Amino acid sequence: MSETERQSPFDVAYVARLARLKLGEDECARLQAQLEDILAYVETLNEVDVSGIEPMTQALETQNVMRADVSAPGLDHAAVMANAPERRLGLFIVPRIIE
Repeated sequence: MSETERQSPFDVAYVARLARLKLGEDECARLQAQLEDILAYVETLNEVDVSGIEPMTQALETQNVMRADVSAPGLDHAAVMANAPERRLGLFIVPRIIE
């Protein structure tokens, strides 16, 4: 079986249908070719011997910078409500956005 006749492990047209994407035949063919190139490159990377390399999550050593979890006073309710364009019962009234 030739390279072009071989069934790809990833079918762009099938995934496009699942995602409800309307792709033309030329788009599917182009994306399929690009994806097959990417998968071939990944297969090439799988052949690299990494047995002596320790796994890592970052290229550089990093450390989280944390601040102390200390409670602080909040904003004054009256001052905050003074900025509200519309308020009712101590709450902000905002325009409805869902119909």
